[in-house]
Order: sequence, then structure tokens, then C-alpha cells
Amino acid sequence: MDSSHGRPIILVVDDSRAIRPVIEACLAGINCEIRFAANGPTALEMIGADPPDLVLLDVQMPGMDGYEVCVRIRANPRFKLLPVVMITARTHTQDRVRALEKGADDFMTKPFERAELVARVRSSLRLKSLYNTLDSAEQVIFALAAAVEAKDSLTERHTRRVAESARHLGMRLGLSDAAQDALYRGGIIHDIGKIGVSESILLKCGPLDTGEQKRMQEHPGIGANIIAPLHTASSLQPIIRHHHERFDGSGYPDGLRGAKIPLLARIISICDAFDALINDRPYRAGVSVDKAIATLRAGAGTQWDPELVELFIAELPVIEHMGAA
Repeated sequence: MDSSHGRPIILVVDDSRAIRPVIEACLAGINCEIRFAANGPTALEMIGADPPDLVLLDVQMPGMDGYEVCVRIRANPRFKLLPVVMITARTHTQDRVRALEKGADDFMTKPFERAELVARVRSSLRLKSLYNTLDSAEQVIFALAAAVEAKDSLTERHTRRVAESARHLGMRLGLSDAAQDALYRGGIIHDIGKIGVSESILLKCGPLDTGEQKRMQEHPGIGANIIAPLHTASSLQPIIRHHHERFDGSGYPDGLRGAKIPLLARIISICDAFDALINDRPYRAGVSVDKAIATLRAGAGTQWDPELVELFIAELPVIEHMGAA
């Protein structure tokens, strides 16, 4: 954060002067400082001298393009957790995949809608605000979680959407600020245990065999063990360990049933499942929102907490507006 006035700093990197008034107009409702860099080298100098809280990075620039800028940002350990949103007029899937492979956190295409830009910026700034509160051990853990998500381009922004929607549900339930914070943090790192699962399993295009399923089901326990040294572990471990339990007791790793499943884990479970349903996965295409809702309702009382399912569905228009779903 900018220590002089506490406002987040957004660095816009784009060789087109025409983009400046557009960005400023779109973000007029956000209390932030917007800085501009016309090329990659200038942007890197500005980031090194006074790091921003978010970089909006154009892909197509003369000389050093946005991909190279992103690679150089990520090469500096100080900026491993600096949110970078790449913006381009290209719409091909391979461009999005390349941006994520180079270290971008998010990707938008021009021309962008104001509401979408605002939602992405707010989400990224909230994530950076969280990163600013982490101690060195937590920074390593969150960087590991980001690395896990980067293994698969199809999971782009999955953990952030889960975190945002879970935090919103916590707010609607009247949970404490600490619980809402745990939901957000837990949402970001809920799948960190997948770092112990082979990519051949994570990216398999067909059904998992029995051995592969067993290995995949180990990831909640692995994740809980990874975060055990953190001072925040007591609030996050139940989320990470139990987000694959089922309401009827047939889930894993501990076969907990009903209210014995920690509330925060029950919330994350629904948000996680919905986002996985509506987005593509290596083994299947995403389904429509209506089909995902039908799946949640069909599993209410067996896989998920039925009251939380109905709350999630009722809040879905708000969650979608937030850019979380």
C-alpha cells in the first residue's frame, strides 16, 4: 500500500495513451492511485522503486511485450505475490493459457466492460490486501497455493472465486470478521495439498482409477499438514482438511457427518463444487449455471448442507455480480 495516504496503487502498463482516460473513468469509484507506464522497461523500474498493489498489463507493446514483463516481475522474489492482470485484444484460448503460464493472475480482453474491470480490480486488491498481512511463512504457503493452481490453466481464478463467494456467504450468515477472513484465506489455499499429487492425475482427461482416486483423496490431509506450522493454522486446518467431507458421512478423509463437519468447511465445499461444475475440467466440459444449481439441490442433504445450499443459490445473483462465480 502507498504509505503516504493508505490508498492502493494500480500501475497500468500500456503504450496507448487512449487507454488512460478509459481506465481512470472505469475505476473512478475505487479509492486508489492510478499510475501509468508506456512500456515494459519503465514499468519494471517503477515497480522496483515503489511497488504497486496491482499491475494492469497490456500484452501487445513494442519492444518488450507484456509476457516478458510478467516473466521479469515473477523472477523477483519480492513480487511473487504481486497481482498481475494481463489485458489484450486477443481472444484465443492459447493467449490466455500463455498469460497464465508466464505468471499472470488474471486475464481480460479488450474492449472490456466497466463492471468486469471493476470486479476484477476489487478482487485483485482484496487479494493483495491479504498478502500484505502475511508473515514470511504464510507468504511461502500462499505462493505454493498459486503454483498448484498454475499447474492447470482450466483452474484459472478458481480459488479466488471460491474465496470471494465463501466470504460472502459467511457475511450473509452473520459470521464474525475473523470467520469471514478464515473463509477467504481458506478458499485461496484449500487445494494446496494437490502439490503432493502427480500432474498425471490432476490433468488426466478421463476417469481416475482406484489407485488414482485414493491418491487424489489424500490432498486434504496433505494440505492440512503443510499449513500446520502457521499461526493461523487453527482456523484454516478444518477448512483444508474437511472440504471434501459429505453431509451423509460418506466423504473423506474422516467420514464426518452433518454438523460434525466444521461450518466453514461446509461453506467452502459448496462454493468449490459450484465453481468446479460451471467451469471446464480436463475430464469434462463445464455445465450451465442452471444445471449446476440442479446438481447442488440434488445433493442437498447427502453431499452438502441443505440450508447452506439454499442460501448459496439465493445469493448467487450477488456472487455473480461480484465476479466471484
